[in-house]
Amino acid sequence: MDRFDVAVIGAGISGCATTYTLAKMGAKVVLVDRFGPAAMASGWTLAGVRQSGRDPAEMPLALDAVNIWQTLHEELGAPTHYTRRGNLRLARNGNEYGVIRSMVSEQQGLGLDLAFLADNQAVRDIAPAVSEAVPGASFCPTDGHADPQAVSAAYIAALSRHGVALAMGENVEAIAVSGGRVVGIRTDVRKLGVDSVVLAGGMLGNALLEPLGLSVPIRTPMVAVIRSRPVPPVLDQVIGVCGGDWAGRQEVNGRLRITSGMLDWSGSMETVTTSAGDRPLIRPPLSSLNAIIKTLDHLLPGLSETPIEECWAGLLDLTPDALPVLDHAPGISGLVIGMGFSGHGFCLGPVTGQILSDLVTGRQPTHDLSSFKFNRFGSNTPQAKLELHG
Repeated sequence: MDRFDVAVIGAGISGCATTYTLAKMGAKVVLVDRFGPAAMASGWTLAGVRQSGRDPAEMPLALDAVNIWQTLHEELGAPTHYTRRGNLRLARNGNEYGVIRSMVSEQQGLGLDLAFLADNQAVRDIAPAVSEAVPGASFCPTDGHADPQAVSAAYIAALSRHGVALAMGENVEAIAVSGGRVVGIRTDVRKLGVDSVVLAGGMLGNALLEPLGLSVPIRTPMVAVIRSRPVPPVLDQVIGVCGGDWAGRQEVNGRLRITSGMLDWSGSMETVTTSAGDRPLIRPPLSSLNAIIKTLDHLLPGLSETPIEECWAGLLDLTPDALPVLDHAPGISGLVIGMGFSGHGFCLGPVTGQILSDLVTGRQPTHDLSSFKFNRFGSNTPQAKLELHG
């Protein structure tokens, strides 16, 4: 039976960044994923790299992450297509105008470089493609976005150079525990002996926790995504709206990537075979695509006739407070959990990797993790409203 110091379960950005950090420390690591790199949330995402709109507990992580993103391509030795051109959060009416103005004031108090654009001309001076009907917006010039597939490929190549064992297309069926500590994992192919496990499996993670008597309270709404054919440059910033029911950006290749807000998910998920291996597929309803396009036409007029190249839906692993769990599993030595990123974990990935690596190796994390504890949820914890994802 093969043995490793650590098994990381989940090859999204959090799992890849954790594996990379551990490998650089000299650990013998295996990265296991049921499908493949960035097959779920990290590939479905809008891939925003933002500080604006964050919960105060996440703000220090996001500020740290943005600093890392600026040179991450150099660290990994491959392009990430990270672009730092800002994030606009648009108001569509008077009520939203007031909400955004208050949000700007609050986040300025946390030290964020965030401006309130008080009229349409101020918005259009930054993003001329925005409709004249938009009365105002917030603008964070230090926010940006990256390309999720390029980032994933960069991490995987770096992991290979560091000798990490990559077990893609291998489904973890159980985490083996003996005497209150992790001793291995069982996949659909083999058993592996490990001293520790980092569980970064997103919405699939509870299937491994529940046999151990644990679970993270997660619900799984979906978000519909449309990607267009390439168009000439029209948008440098990531665009969102008050309430989080629409967002969009232009990719480095000219394609528009635009998303809905949270939608109910029926539970149907197909597995399709691609050139990169088996991948999950969730098909959004036509009504969701219509709503995305209608909002696009209102906010960025003239783009709704752009041909659609593809569409899909992604799932959010949404916790009651819309914050992740970053903690040791209670009662099980050697098991660390990084789950529940609630649709906005992509930006945090490089910092999440450092945090989870510190936890699994017994080092003191540099960030305050009191808001991300496993046991913070009570039976009456209210469900937070997710105002912004991606």
